[in-house]
Formats: sequence, structure tokens, C-alpha cells
Amino acid sequence: MTMFDANRNDLLLGVVGTGLMGRGIAQIAVQGGMRVLLHDVRPEAAGEARDAIAQTLATLAGKGKISTDDAHAATARLGIAESLDALADCNVVVEAISENLEAKCGLFQRLEEVVGERCILATNTSSLSVTAIAAACRIPERVAGFHFFSPVPLMKIVEVIDGALSEPSAGDALMALARRMGHTPVRAKDSPGFIVNHAGRGFGTEALRILGEGIAGFADIDRILREAAGFRMGPFELLDLTGLDVSHPVMESIYDQYYQEPRFRPSPITRQRLAAGLLGRKSGRGFYVYRDGKAESVAEEALPPKTATPIWLSRRNEPAAERAEALLDRLGAPRDRGERPGADSLCIVLPLGEDATTAALAEGLDPARTLALDPLALDGRRTLMRTPLTTRDAADAARGLFAADGTPVTVINDSPGFVVQRVLATIVNIGCDIAQQRVATPEDIDRAVTLGLGYPKGPLAMGDALGASTVLAILDAMHDFYRDPRYRPSPWLVRRARLGVSLLTPEE
Repeated sequence: MTMFDANRNDLLLGVVGTGLMGRGIAQIAVQGGMRVLLHDVRPEAAGEARDAIAQTLATLAGKGKISTDDAHAATARLGIAESLDALADCNVVVEAISENLEAKCGLFQRLEEVVGERCILATNTSSLSVTAIAAACRIPERVAGFHFFSPVPLMKIVEVIDGALSEPSAGDALMALARRMGHTPVRAKDSPGFIVNHAGRGFGTEALRILGEGIAGFADIDRILREAAGFRMGPFELLDLTGLDVSHPVMESIYDQYYQEPRFRPSPITRQRLAAGLLGRKSGRGFYVYRDGKAESVAEEALPPKTATPIWLSRRNEPAAERAEALLDRLGAPRDRGERPGADSLCIVLPLGEDATTAALAEGLDPARTLALDPLALDGRRTLMRTPLTTRDAADAARGLFAADGTPVTVINDSPGFVVQRVLATIVNIGCDIAQQRVATPEDIDRAVTLGLGYPKGPLAMGDALGASTVLAILDAMHDFYRDPRYRPSPWLVRRARLGVSLLTPEE
């Protein structure tokens, strides 16, 4: 089936549903030089949307973001379709109505009675099956996903989704259309969560598991992942921003759509908090308490003074020991350089994927004076992990020492993989499995995640920065400890770790 030329001057786009998403799509379309017809089941809604878009364009012109002439020209390209019949000449119609499969199927069936046979019907669904929507249509080949993110003008990413029945040329046309709108398109096959919502399962769900196990408080987890791993927001800040009324159903939906895949297992914490109405910013209280829209800070425990306790450093992980050795030199720490620790020395181990208890016992160390230091997060914010027997004096001595240069230090309870290791390894592993399932190319996976989720790196580039073999070691250790298939490594990761090649390496 031959589709339209996305660069033609007379291209006509229909947008059905004029809420926040529909308005955003219409705005970037008219700014891209297309004519747009707005339609909504509520008679006044399309006119209200047109006025709102016109005001937004005028505001952009007033701020010098676009020229006044461009704002007027874009506004002139906005029209209203009083009925679906008025969309008959459209080259593409994008639906942005509520997330209801029956409603979307009914709309597309009605549109098929109106539009030409070469008109593409694009769904902005974020959670429903594009294939199921297409299967309800007379010409399923022309149906594809066109998933934008809110706010559309600012989130410069769009997922183009090929359903099982979609003609590739429909996706090709939408890719070109997205570029004309000034957005970056990524191509994905129809699957639960597509790319972005699928890849995003690792960040929040693993943080919730850490919280649920009593390893660290929510504010400490946020601090560690912001300051040590480079995320712009911590997972609990993000859950509060999105709202649990949005986030928790998505967690359950993707978990169920993947037939209870352990990697996506939700947490009872969010279900309980949702039932209690602790939604986040919108309710004034979530994980944080909000006053006038701002989160109240959660105080950290006062920093203990630096002591003269000598430090014995494990050499079991030699590359990590070299980095830790350099850090201790910079900190001017008293050292115990014996083969075995002296009776008064503080023992520091540097495990990958293991907990402090396992690491201490592996070397026959006294768990009462042993702490683990995360070797992957020696800058920004450091994390120390105690065993169940570590004394308060030992923990205070270690925290005071490792904070001596002004770098904040968080002490957490025993956990395989600390916080940074287990969250990053989970993100990388899920990204690898998206590639393994051929949902999208490795490049598009990373592009979608960095633009759609704002991560410091895409999951595959993140894995390359850590080292595929390092990520594999973390997952293997966590899997051995928990005996939970949640942490089983993706075949994509295993093979590339063994071959010593980039996780971004596609298969021929």
C-alpha cells in the first residue's frame, strides 16, 4: 500500500480528541507546516483547543521562540471538524482519546467509513495493543501506533509502532511525519509498554523493592540515585510527580501483559499508598509531604567526626581495590596494610552484586567491624553497607572517614548490589531484553530512553559504561542470593559479555 509523502505542502492531518495530548500534537503539526483539523465529541472542545493553541503560539512569539509571522501562519493552518465526516480528505488521522480499547476500535471503524483507503489511522495509545486496534478495522494494514509523550511540544520523542498487521510503509510515513513535526521518531514493534514504558520498569520497581526490604529509606534511595548515578530525579520523587493513580496501574498492566514476568513485578507499597490516597504532589502528600507545591526536605543523620581508626582494605576485587586505595590516600586515612586486619582495624570490602555479609564471610572477616563500600559509586555520594552485626561505632567511624572530603555518605542495611548496582543492573538487563526481543534496534532503545525518560544514558550505553561483564557479575550474584528469576540475565547481555563487545552491537 502506497502511503502519502510526508513532505507535501498540502498534507492534511486530522486530530481526534483535543485534550492535552491532542492539542500538543496539533501544535507541532501546524508548526511543521501541515494543515490540521481538530475534532472532539464535545462540541465546544475543538474550538477551545484551537484558541488555546493559538494563544500558545502567540506566547512563543512574544518570547522570541518563533517569529510573529510563523505564529500567525501556524494558527491559520488550524481548522475545526464539526463532525467526523469533515475528515474525509485527511491524509492521516491521529486519535488521542481516552485509553479504552472499545472506544478506539469504534472510532477507527467509524473513520474507515469516511476517509480514503490510503489515509493512515494512527493511535496515540500508550498502553493498548496496536494490533488489537488494527484487527477491528477493515484495512488493518494502514493502522499504526504514533505514541507521543506529554507535554508533546517539549518531549521531542515519538514511538512509531508497527502492529502485527501494519504495513511497513505506514510506519515509514509516520517516521517522516514525526521528523517534519520537529520530533525524533523511534521504531518499535507492538509489545506491552513499547520501548519507553517497557524500559522504565527497572528504575522505580527495583527502588520499591529496596525500600520494601528495609535496605534504605525512600529519601536516601533518591539521594543515592541522583548524586551517585546521575539521574535528574530519584524514583520516589518521580512517582510523586507522576502520581500513583497513574504509575501503579501502569506497573500492574505491563506485569500482567507479560504474564507475570518477574522483572516487572510491582510492589505492594504502591498499591497500599494508592488506596490511602497518597498520590504525590497532586494530593499534597506522597512519599514526600508538599507545602505550596514544594517537597519538604527529609533530614539526614548528622555526620560523625573523623576518627583515627585504621582501615584494612580487601583486595579480593583488585580493580575496585585500586580505585578505593587512591580514594583512601586522598582522604588521608590511617591504614592497616597487613595481609589480615589487626584487632582494632575497620574492614572495608568492595563487592559486586554481593551483600556485605557474604563478602565478609568469603574472607573470614569479623562482621561486627566490616562494612562494604560501593566500588561503582566513589564520587558524588558514597554508599556504605553494614552487615546485620556491624557495630554503630564501626559504621560511624566509616561514615566519618569517607565523608572527610565533603562528599556525602549514606549508610544502608545489607543488600546484594547496594542501591546503585542493583538499580543500574536492572535497567541495563531490561534494556538488553528489549533488544533481544527485537522490539527495537539497540540505537532506538537508547535514543527513546534518554529522550523519553531523561536518563543520563540509555540502558545499553549505561551497560557499556559499567562493562557488560560487570553488569553480568552483579546480576549473577543477586540471582544466586535471592533465587528469584527477576535477576536472571538477558541472553543479549550474556553473549556480549562473553564476546567482550558493546551491548549496542546488533545482530547481522
